[in-house]
Amino acid sequence: MNIIRNYRNWRRYRQTVTELSRLSNRELNDLGISRGDIPFVARKSL
Repeated sequence: MNIIRNYRNWRRYRQTVTELSRLSNRELNDLGISRGDIPFVARKSL
């Protein structure tokens, strides 16, 4: 079921983006992530 898998991947991606976006710039910097890298990092997490 590609549709179900795609939906789950999309939800995981959105959840990751949301969680990372809630972090402050300092917290992101501690993780080695810039705010502009959030979508890229979220895609890699799939």
